[in-house]
Amino acid sequence: MSQITVKGGKPLVGRVDVRGAKNLVTKAMVAALLGDTASELRQVPHISDVEVVSSLLQLHGVKITHDDDGVMTLDPTNVKSARMVDIDAHAGSSRIPILFCGPLLHQLGEAFIPDLGGCHIGDRPIDYHLEVLRKFGAVIEKQPNGIRLSAPDGLKGAKISLPYPSVGATEQVLLTSVRAEGLTELTGAAVEPEIMDLIAILQKMGAIISVDTDRVIRIEGVKALTGYSHSALFDRNEAASWAAAALATGGDILVGGARQQEMMAFLNVYRKVGGAFEIKDDGIRFYHPGGELSPVVIETDVHPGFMTDWQQPLVVALTQATGLSIVHETVYENRFGFTDALVQMGAQIQIYRECLGGNPCRFGQRNFNHSAVISGPTPLKGADIRVPDLRGGFSHMVAALAAEGVSNVTNVQLISRGYEHFLAKLEALGADFTYTE
Repeated sequence: MSQITVKGGKPLVGRVDVRGAKNLVTKAMVAALLGDTASELRQVPHISDVEVVSSLLQLHGVKITHDDDGVMTLDPTNVKSARMVDIDAHAGSSRIPILFCGPLLHQLGEAFIPDLGGCHIGDRPIDYHLEVLRKFGAVIEKQPNGIRLSAPDGLKGAKISLPYPSVGATEQVLLTSVRAEGLTELTGAAVEPEIMDLIAILQKMGAIISVDTDRVIRIEGVKALTGYSHSALFDRNEAASWAAAALATGGDILVGGARQQEMMAFLNVYRKVGGAFEIKDDGIRFYHPGGELSPVVIETDVHPGFMTDWQQPLVVALTQATGLSIVHETVYENRFGFTDALVQMGAQIQIYRECLGGNPCRFGQRNFNHSAVISGPTPLKGADIRVPDLRGGFSHMVAALAAEGVSNVTNVQLISRGYEHFLAKLEALGADFTYTE
């Protein structure tokens, strides 16, 4: 198991560059399956989630090249079925195979998916994805080692209403509807920047998609799509993570590639806490300007609210704010497991079942620990930590870098799912650490 030994208490100073968003790039790669010609995707990061999707696409006959500059070509002209056992072996804990279903049903008339995993941060059932596919006309057969889908009569447009603006369900509808016969109307859709970038890609391929201001997306199915040429939206989550690292360590980090427009909700909170930022043509500089940090009350939400992936690294910085901060998690119900390690390091964090934000949320009556109260400032001390998931893991790294003394962080390979070359970036920022496999 990979391990990093960190000697903390040193400000992170320097520049890091972020490439395309994990939450967009992997879906854009799947979208290439829908085209009759090759696609080119730029700003693709070298992260393990991209490797997983590349492997799955190659199993299905897609020819892929990915160079050091982040340019990927995907040629689906020889797409084919793959064996469930091979899909299972390459998918690992990824849930991305569920999004292959619509494109493969269009291209091959059938699809296979294994039992699916993912980060253990909340209930992420695939049942709703399957129900969406049924509405398009897919026939679903549960088998001992997974699920087989077929479309004997082809896929037809459908009227779909989401009870919650789920990003994954919205992606499923988009990837399935663009080549379904007739009109699809999706209400209650997610409208995250990554969703809008996926819509832009599909439109480049020949799709007809309109987005209303009331979370309604309408798709007119077309018979065929071509490949695309696209430069992926930057990774907002990685940008916010480095911003939090600058604040927690008293540092100064220029995040190259970050843009203001997609991060406005984060920037407002960052400023309220006492962090400073400077918008530049090629990125955003985040830094601790000195003085005390201020407590804040945060409620995570779907876009345009404060992203759930932003709260975990920021909680580390909030341990250094003077007073009581409150974080009310409304997107994933089990996202505060990472705070156990912070408490072990000296943080004062209490977790509650009650909704401690301004509004009751859908977890309030379901006995989930989904609100946190952080008391600060508290000095953090080095500890032995095991990374639990992607965002929590990076947050643990931030805590180790901010803490006095030595921390041993294990299971760090999970961080590479969403953070490109993060060890090299830490080194460039002056972090004092050693890495062992």
